[in-house]
Amino acid sequence: MSDVQEATNQLLHVNLHENQRYIHVTESVPRSESEHLRVTIGATVPTGFEQVAADEVREKLRSSCKISKDRGKIYFDISVESLAQVHRLRSVDNLFVVVQELKDFQFKETKEKVLKDFEELAGKLPWSDPLKVWKINTSFKKKKTKRKKLNQNLSKEKIDNGGDKGDERDVKKELSNNALDSHILDYYEKPAIKEEISTLVGDILASCKNENDESSKEDTEPEVLKFRVTCNRAGEKHCFSSNEAARDFGGAVQDYFKWKADMTNFDVEVLLNIHDNEVIVGIALTEESLHRRNITHFGPTTLRSTLAYGMLRLCAPQPSDIIVDPMCGTGAIPIEGATEWSNCFHIAGDNNPLAVNRAANNISSLLTKSQIKEGKLSWGLPIDAIQWDICNLPLRTGSVDIIVTDMPFGKRMGSKKRNWNLYPACLWEMSRICKPGTGRAALLTQDKKCFTKALSGMEHVWRKVHTVWVNIGGLHAAVYLLNRTPQAFVHPSGQDKEELLSAKND
Repeated sequence: MSDVQEATNQLLHVNLHENQRYIHVTESVPRSESEHLRVTIGATVPTGFEQVAADEVREKLRSSCKISKDRGKIYFDISVESLAQVHRLRSVDNLFVVVQELKDFQFKETKEKVLKDFEELAGKLPWSDPLKVWKINTSFKKKKTKRKKLNQNLSKEKIDNGGDKGDERDVKKELSNNALDSHILDYYEKPAIKEEISTLVGDILASCKNENDESSKEDTEPEVLKFRVTCNRAGEKHCFSSNEAARDFGGAVQDYFKWKADMTNFDVEVLLNIHDNEVIVGIALTEESLHRRNITHFGPTTLRSTLAYGMLRLCAPQPSDIIVDPMCGTGAIPIEGATEWSNCFHIAGDNNPLAVNRAANNISSLLTKSQIKEGKLSWGLPIDAIQWDICNLPLRTGSVDIIVTDMPFGKRMGSKKRNWNLYPACLWEMSRICKPGTGRAALLTQDKKCFTKALSGMEHVWRKVHTVWVNIGGLHAAVYLLNRTPQAFVHPSGQDKEELLSAKND
């Protein structure tokens, strides 16, 4: 018996019903048909980082990308084999497959006529290919969820049984099974492995048909899907509300497919995006935003992982760069950095011991996740967490390549008044540790007036290259991309340092 056969049998022994459902769902779309299936994917991204997201799509998917005139959205074409890679994009929040794009939708003069057009639109749309992609995507999500639950149960059993040498062997065996599981589930990228394993699984399932007859009936019985319609509308010349459009369009979708409407426990979420005269109908591929992927211990101001990735990418990290987040909070920036740029070294620091503890817990969770994914024990991640004083960092002068941080807005953390003292001192200390000439920084803040004033007094050490305007929870914020000038850092005299720390705007 080959290694693949042996591992497959072990996995089936653990969860036979899971694999039975896998075969049933994936075979509903023939592989020969799905191989040539191409669709348009829409993605929501942090506002202001549309270009960063488009660059990532072109780099990783080799696909052309269009930035929507509706801020915070991009569109790109893919083949269905790339669907798993799309879910691994670091810059996108939510994904949906486009059913149809109507670039110049002619809205009628009255509300009744417009809503009537929406009702008629539902039966004219090309639903077939997008629904095939939704079905493949749904089976992929279900298997990921089941694998996660399986891993949690295995970890729980390990704790309950205590830790001895026998348990260690079992853990390694479990990690090996999980590694095989990831190969089976990721059939988009390795169809040859998928075909071989599916054949083996099919043979074993056939021999166990009687034992699972009841489950098979449940899987083969037609199920009425539950759905909801979500309308996102932007524009001033509309004579209808988002709720009215969603209600009437949703009613027509229900009549067309005979689905059951359910606003909370739904299977399919149909999206109706309206921006001025542009109407785009889509089907959601994500249930929750992908920006929550790495954080398990949240703080009062946890930064979204997608925004952290965008800030890091602006600085173009190179191999062996030392990247520091001096006000790390829960560690979203360095954790995202260690995930995507593992050939750099990342340092997370904060003056709040609770924040450092949260960051350390998030790093530990990421390490565990990485070990399960790789199927083997890991030496660790290129990241460290430390408690320190932002105005007196325990780092050598000119030793850091990149600084990326989320500065206190003065809203939930700190105060606007304190920022007038804090910002100049932070920028000065950052200029000390950053390498002259090649160092760069991406600094996020909502207190733009205070930051601009602090930066104006340090033009000899910092040069502003670019400003990205972003929306953070309804707050209009900015990411400032700075370059460290070639001028060497000169330690200020005692009087100069005192004046710097007490700098204020009259």
